[in-house]
Amino acid sequence: MNWRKALKPAWNLARGRPVVAVYEICLRCNSNCGYCDLPLNQGRYEMTRDEIGHAFQNLYETGLRYVFVQGGEPLVRKDTVDVLEDLAAMGFGLSLVTNGTKLTPPLVDRLAAIDVSISVSLDTLDRERYAAIRGSDQLPRVLQGLETLQDYPHPKFIACIVTGKNQEDVEAVCTFARDHGFATVLGAYHWDVGRYGKVDPELQFAKEQAIRTFQKILDKDLLPGGYFRGFAEDNIAWLKGEDLGRCDAGRYSIAIDASGNVAPCLAHLHAGNLRTQSLDEILAAMDRGAVKSCSDEGRCNLLCGRLVGRNLRNPVTALRTPLDVSDRSRLA
Repeated sequence: MNWRKALKPAWNLARGRPVVAVYEICLRCNSNCGYCDLPLNQGRYEMTRDEIGHAFQNLYETGLRYVFVQGGEPLVRKDTVDVLEDLAAMGFGLSLVTNGTKLTPPLVDRLAAIDVSISVSLDTLDRERYAAIRGSDQLPRVLQGLETLQDYPHPKFIACIVTGKNQEDVEAVCTFARDHGFATVLGAYHWDVGRYGKVDPELQFAKEQAIRTFQKILDKDLLPGGYFRGFAEDNIAWLKGEDLGRCDAGRYSIAIDASGNVAPCLAHLHAGNLRTQSLDEILAAMDRGAVKSCSDEGRCNLLCGRLVGRNLRNPVTALRTPLDVSDRSRLA
C-alpha cells in the first residue's frame, strides 16, 4: 500500500484542503426545473473522457477522494458511465446525481459493478405538479427509473427539495422512499444565491411554512438517522436564521463544471481551469473573502459546501448514518 496516498485525505482534512468535488459532467439537461439557474444548454465546451481522466488523476494525487457527478442531467452525456468507471478505477468514491429519466436495467447493472451511489431527484408523486416544478412531464419515466433500482446493491437516495409548490407532497415522497429502500435527502429551495437558484415566485415559500414541513417529517420519523436527520435539522436552523458554522466551500470541497472550471461551490465564480492550471494555483486564486461573507450571512445550506464540515462537527451523528436503508430495523 502507498501510505502517502492513503493518508493524503486525512492530511487534507487537517490542513483545510479539498476532499470532495461536485462535478457537473455536462451542462445539458432534459428538464427545465424552476429552481435551477445553472448555465445549461449553452453549447459550452465539455471535457473529453481523456481530459477528465487526466484532470481527476491529478486531483486524486492532491488527496481529493469523493466526487458527486451531476449535470445538467449527467446521463444525457453518452459516455458518463465510461467516465464513472474510469474514476472508480482511480479509487474515487462516487455518487451519481440524476433526475432518473434515463435509468435503464443495462445501465444500472454497469453502475452496480463499480460501486457508485445513486441519488434521484423527486419532489412530488403528483404528475401535474411534477411537470410544473420540473418543466417537463416525465414523472412516469422517473418512476420506471426508480423501479430499476429495486435491487441496487449500493446506497441509493431520493433527493426532495421543499418548495412552495410541493409542501403537501413531501410526506408522501419520504414515505415512498422509505418503503422502497431509499434514504431521503430533504433540502430547501434556495433562490437568488449567486449563480445557483433561479428566482421563481411560484416555488418560493414563507419560511414559517417550510419550517413546519421539515418539522413534520422529523416528528413522523420519516428520515433515516445520522446525517439525514441532521441535514433536515440544519435546514430548519438555516430557515430560522441561525448560525450553521463555517461553510467549507473552497476548503474541504470544490465545484467543477463541464469545461474544467473550478469554483469554491456552485454559488461562486470560477477561479481557474483544471485543463491549464494545477489545483494549488486555482485554490490560491479563490476569493476567500466572498466565501466568508456568504458564510457569515448564512446565505445557504447547500450540500456542496456544508457536507464535510457538518460531519466533522458532529462525528457521532455522522457515524450513526446508515448506508443500507433497505433494512427498516436500522433506520432509527
